[in-house]
Amino acid sequence: MNTDTTASWTAAFRSALISPYEDIDLFTLRAFSAQTVRQIIRLDGGGSAVRIRLSNRYGKEPLHIGGARLARRTEGSGIESGSDTPLHVGGAEEFTIPVGQDIVTDPVEQTVAAGDELALTLWLPADTGLTTYSAVPLRTGYAVPGNALTATTLDGTEGLEELVTRHFISGADVLAPAGTAIAVAFGDSWFEGTGTTHDTDNRFPDLLNNRLREAGKNTSTGLVDWVVNQGLSANRLLTDEIGEHALARLRRDVLDVPGVTHVIVHLGLNDLGIPGQEAHPAAAPIPSAADLIAGLTTLAERLHTAGLTAIAATVGPFAGTIYDGYATPEGSAVGREVSDWIRGSESPFDGYVDFDAVADPADPDRIHDDYDSGDGLHVNDAGARALADAVDLSTLKV
Repeated sequence: MNTDTTASWTAAFRSALISPYEDIDLFTLRAFSAQTVRQIIRLDGGGSAVRIRLSNRYGKEPLHIGGARLARRTEGSGIESGSDTPLHVGGAEEFTIPVGQDIVTDPVEQTVAAGDELALTLWLPADTGLTTYSAVPLRTGYAVPGNALTATTLDGTEGLEELVTRHFISGADVLAPAGTAIAVAFGDSWFEGTGTTHDTDNRFPDLLNNRLREAGKNTSTGLVDWVVNQGLSANRLLTDEIGEHALARLRRDVLDVPGVTHVIVHLGLNDLGIPGQEAHPAAAPIPSAADLIAGLTTLAERLHTAGLTAIAATVGPFAGTIYDGYATPEGSAVGREVSDWIRGSESPFDGYVDFDAVADPADPDRIHDDYDSGDGLHVNDAGARALADAVDLSTLKV
């Protein structure tokens, strides 16, 4: 059978900058030294081999990996006995990732499927410095002192720390049947999943994957095979905030993703909200609708040049959020204008998803109470499901 290397799981990473949300402790900078870190990923699609992507993209020191192992996860920090496999880079079990670089491990031949949970364990013998990380993985990780690389479980280990952030692991690729097609969810916290329940995989891309699997259960649908998540909380379309702005990270986080054919975009919300926050006094003014439309048009053009189908989500509602200064009448007005453009005939996108699916009909600038995570800016599990249900699956035909 002919096969292609295809992304089965992804994570967008951020640099060690200060968050505009100073009261949210999820945005925590971390370093590790003489510690073992075990992190869990849930594959979005399967294949006959798997390899892991590791990153020191924003590190200031070379990242020395004293050993890396991949296993099937059971529960908590536990792994399935007999499934633990060493990972190599260029045949070596011990390796170093240079400053600003990413590496890919040698492939491990084993059959994996959508929904499989894998545990990646890293032994970090030297001080890593502030790490390249994801702030909102919504998946518990684990760190313990010393070398516990081969431990079946870290639970009960003295000094065990549960991590709310994800570090170093930026992707997993599988060897899938030739022609496997995937969509990338490229955007902000509405894709990364802020507001949904921790450790439950109830983010928008997860729930859209459930719809795709259901649609393809009994027949060949001609749809993309799965969706990977490149949401980055606080990310902006036009301005570097935490990590590069969307146009700057497009090459790495979309165009270079193996197997991508379609892209779903949700961007612009933070461009409208962050400038008004008291915690971010140096921010530029709120962009105009013309500014955001120009940026989205450039984004669509780059996706089309790469031969990809581009689908835009309208700007999600955010009036009434608890974050001081984020919601302004001016920002909501610009958001409505941009959303109308996305829905209209002048939009260069190939389709759209209407995120008004979670708006309050009595006040469309606000998230409906049934879908509000509690902060007025992010949706809960039911809201993420409503967003996934709003996708016209025909826009995901290959």
